[in-house]
Amino acid sequence: MKAEAPAPAERYDVVILGGALSGASTAMLLLRQNPGIRVLILDRAEKLKRRVGEATVEVSAFFLGRVLGLTRYLNEHHIAKQGLRFWFVNDEVESLDQAGEIGARYQVRLPSYQLDRAELDEEVLRRATEAGAEVRRPVTIKDVMLSSGGDQTVTYSTQDGSRTVQARWVVDASGVAAFLARKNGWWRRNEEQPTASAWARWKGTKDWDGLELAEKYPQWANAVHGIRGTATNHIFGDGWWSWWIPLKGGDTSIGVVFDQRLVNWPEEGKLGDKLKNFLLENPIAREILDGAEYDPDDVHWRRNLSYYSTTFAGDGFVLVGDAAGFLDPFYSPGMDWISFTVCSAAELIRKQRDGEAMAAPVEKFNRDFSVCYHRWFSALYKDKYDYLGEFDLMYLAFRMDLSLYYWGVVEPPFREGLKALHAPPFSPPSGKLFGTLMSLYNRRFAAIARRRRKMGELGRRNKGKRCLIPGFTLERKDMFRLFGMLGSWAMLELKEGWKSWGDSARSETGA
Repeated sequence: MKAEAPAPAERYDVVILGGALSGASTAMLLLRQNPGIRVLILDRAEKLKRRVGEATVEVSAFFLGRVLGLTRYLNEHHIAKQGLRFWFVNDEVESLDQAGEIGARYQVRLPSYQLDRAELDEEVLRRATEAGAEVRRPVTIKDVMLSSGGDQTVTYSTQDGSRTVQARWVVDASGVAAFLARKNGWWRRNEEQPTASAWARWKGTKDWDGLELAEKYPQWANAVHGIRGTATNHIFGDGWWSWWIPLKGGDTSIGVVFDQRLVNWPEEGKLGDKLKNFLLENPIAREILDGAEYDPDDVHWRRNLSYYSTTFAGDGFVLVGDAAGFLDPFYSPGMDWISFTVCSAAELIRKQRDGEAMAAPVEKFNRDFSVCYHRWFSALYKDKYDYLGEFDLMYLAFRMDLSLYYWGVVEPPFREGLKALHAPPFSPPSGKLFGTLMSLYNRRFAAIARRRRKMGELGRRNKGKRCLIPGFTLERKDMFRLFGMLGSWAMLELKEGWKSWGDSARSETGA
């Protein structure tokens, strides 16, 4: 008896691995830009869970609001963010009002949000489905066979067995699992950024803007005319920082990120208790956490956060979001990275469907995102943990970082719209100039801090200092403040920096 031939594999135009924000937003753009396209989303979770990446900044807020059309939803279901706020201590600081503070005096000018990612991701996935995407979950991706210029083959399993689908394109939105990069040997750990993180969600944290603290520290409370509590508050120490992000409904996401060369994380004990004990050593955290408890079922740990793929796209596949790389949690760049990779991926697929030859667009995609990742890392993150705990150095670095972010990254989307998100940061020719400038002052501040550490002078400028910024706009006059900041940097070098001009680069121990 002749055996029956296997049934032909189902066929789609695009199969997306992962249904959270990166995958679902890619589906939304593909369906909007390519009428009639067949998109299948495969996700391992029956219901998407909370994850880190809860704070947007200006570009990712633009992407969510003006590109995906979520502004009303964000305002109704999440928290309007009031920028970034930094807190500094030394051995003399005993209470919140004595700490060094950097942040906005007033409300912010451009929108951004604090997000419960479980809620957001499910909403974007729902909208992708409503737009025409087919979703299957929970599934486990078993294999992806790539064929340049041909049909890609995806094998996955469900509780009913194994299935195979084919598509002209596979979009890897699998997050830190980075399915394609790991399978094909493209995944690389960023050895220059050995950071680790522990985090949890907490209930019962004190209200930064509440009556209790206002009565206890009236002068401190009256110094800021906006809202402190819905900012992303950062508490800094030597080689580490912690985030404090409020979520709708009362929970607070709190995590610690540290350079493993500078901070010895305890090995023994429950992770949640280690996180809490670490934070309670800081007088600001101790005050805000008084009476608070972490959720023991929502405590997490990740080591060696920074990584990247050596390949970002080919003729038939493209990596988006964390599947393509991750820089660092500081400044919340992850959702900006999602914005650029997703918009560029949708544009790459659109070009192929419009009949364009793929060799040149694929080559440009890989070049642009490789340049973007490495310049972005070198400009902002390389050795930054050496000076995070220094008020005066962070005061100057933050203002310059923010000015250049507004000038080079934020302003183009508000002027040009979606097409600006097809050019990732630092990838245009001008990106080399700005990347070199940012790398230079960040290296110098790191060298100054290393000398202070060697001389036992870390943190001596932290107590009682306060820098309250009136706020940046997209007016060019605001961006030209950069030149005054460069003058302040020059004065720092003449006053102190010259003492470290002959010092060698950092060692593995941070000395």
